[in-house]
Amino acid sequence: MQFQQLQYFVAVAETRHFTRAAELVHVAQPSLSQQIKALERELGADLFLRARGNITITDAGEALLPLARRILADADTARREVQELAQLRSGRVRLGATPSLCTGLVPDVLRAFHDRYPGIQLLIEESGSHDLVRDLARGALDLALVVLPLPTPSPALTTVELLREDLVVVSSPDAPAPGRGRRTVRVPDLEGERLVMFRHGYDLRELTVAACRAEGFEPDFAVEGGEMDAVLGFVRAGLGVAVVPRMVATRSGRGLRVTPLARPGLHRTIALAHRSDVAPPRAARELQRMLLER
Repeated sequence: MQFQQLQYFVAVAETRHFTRAAELVHVAQPSLSQQIKALERELGADLFLRARGNITITDAGEALLPLARRILADADTARREVQELAQLRSGRVRLGATPSLCTGLVPDVLRAFHDRYPGIQLLIEESGSHDLVRDLARGALDLALVVLPLPTPSPALTTVELLREDLVVVSSPDAPAPGRGRRTVRVPDLEGERLVMFRHGYDLRELTVAACRAEGFEPDFAVEGGEMDAVLGFVRAGLGVAVVPRMVATRSGRGLRVTPLARPGLHRTIALAHRSDVAPPRAARELQRMLLER
């Protein structure tokens, strides 16, 4: 099995077309087809079903695809690790983070990192913890800031707790204050409040809904399905209240009323995660150090 064959196989699997795959990897289509056939002979199984130009992937191909992607990602990581200069003058870091952390924690740390290592390219993937864990496992990210507990525990990942953050309630100053104007709000006070709710897959959505159900009521959504910036905008417009991290409320609090949650309140635990079987590249390890020392 050759590395190049895996590249060709992944290209065909993603395009479902031999000619387009050949263009993608910059090789003649007959050469690509020959290499795919050679790979199939070595594996003893067809990877694709070919019928009048309609390409479908077989069960064997489906089994090989995630492994091939990981091999290619690991090889790319190894290549970049070797190519990096000792003084960290070049390279890249692929960091995943939840949208709320991209608003709160990440900007300050990335600014400090960029000031120290201006030659390092920073690639940011903004998504929910579930998607970030998947991207880490398949080698698409070097590091990820995720919310614990992980949606699906994975022994293939190493997590280090970074911080524990309070959640607060934000509302429009022009709307009635939640909790009848008290200095703090209890979760039961959210019953009857119209909530601006994040899209499915957001850790904050699951946490808020679970807290309401634990108090015996279903939350009432005024608007749902937004990302962090959209949720804050809808709250400013007076459509409802939202439960957000204190860090986000502090940074984006202009035009918002911020009300703490009464003890014991709601909290979330942020962790830094990376794959257990592959050490992050040197530049990623330096960013990891800065995050842990913040």
